[in-house]
Amino acid sequence: MSRMSHEPAVHPARSRITALDVVRGFALCGILVANVRPIANVDPAVVVQTGAGGHDPLAWMGLLVDQRFFPIFSFLFGVGFSLMLESAERRTPRPRVVLLRRLLALLALGLAHMFLLWRGDILTIYAVVGLAVLLPSTWLPRGVVAALAGVLLVAPLVLGSNGVPLVPGLFLLGSALTRYGVIARIERSARGPALLGTVFAVTAAPALWVQIRYAGQPDDRSFVISLAVAGLLMAGVYVCVLLVLLRTRLRPVLVAVFAPLGRMALTNYLSATVIVLLAGQLIGGSPETWDMLTVLAIAAGILTAQCVLSGLWLRRHRQGPLEWLWRWATWWRRPPLRRDA
Repeated sequence: MSRMSHEPAVHPARSRITALDVVRGFALCGILVANVRPIANVDPAVVVQTGAGGHDPLAWMGLLVDQRFFPIFSFLFGVGFSLMLESAERRTPRPRVVLLRRLLALLALGLAHMFLLWRGDILTIYAVVGLAVLLPSTWLPRGVVAALAGVLLVAPLVLGSNGVPLVPGLFLLGSALTRYGVIARIERSARGPALLGTVFAVTAAPALWVQIRYAGQPDDRSFVISLAVAGLLMAGVYVCVLLVLLRTRLRPVLVAVFAPLGRMALTNYLSATVIVLLAGQLIGGSPETWDMLTVLAIAAGILTAQCVLSGLWLRRHRQGPLEWLWRWATWWRRPPLRRDA
């Protein structure tokens, strides 16, 4: 039998959805700003309390940053999972085995990140929730997935939870919208995002008011619920605003700044942890005393460097180094890295 018969069929690559890269890169920026002090080994209780309100100069983060960007990242993970499933279904008769390897590889990366660098790692949670929720959902009709997404988003809010408990619902929401074809159409018009963003903004106003009213009381049920609701709605506002701006003359700027960060999100997320820890050693003192300018300077310096380096790297390479390793583990064969391969 000839060698050609042993090789997998070649399928045309799916075109990248630029808006997803831009939104992912934007979310990565917000996540880093929120995580600078936690990564620098500040007690999580201190971060929650000072970021909620009160006299901390970083209190504004409770309204604009905290709990606002992880929903975007979680939603996009569900989107990416379903897009990968579509790609795997075209390339192999056992697409779920491919997804299983992808999640297990992510779990290994997350555990290494957690135990070697930072206990606040989110990749481990994503991998576990992906194995427990996303992978089984691929056998369900998309209508059932959409219904489950609604239930898993509302239930934590009713129970007075935020943060990680919302991840399964966000995963399934991203997966459902992808399977309904919404994600494939997100760049076609600015009217839908503009209308939806307005609804999100108006709805978020009461939740923000409650959050401000109970600022400084992070254990209060009203604060917890308002923080979660406002976070979800403000995340929606941010995404819709970006989608509208991508239909304007600002598109080249947004793509140049955020798309490289988004295309190398895994590499940038993990490398940022190392840089923040090094910065903490160089600055010295207790990270709990860092003022707003220090936090923003650290985040801005890291993101600026990552934006430049990501852009330069992607000129000659198809994807980031860790993204490449992740793809290798996913497909169980080494993919080309350089563009001229």
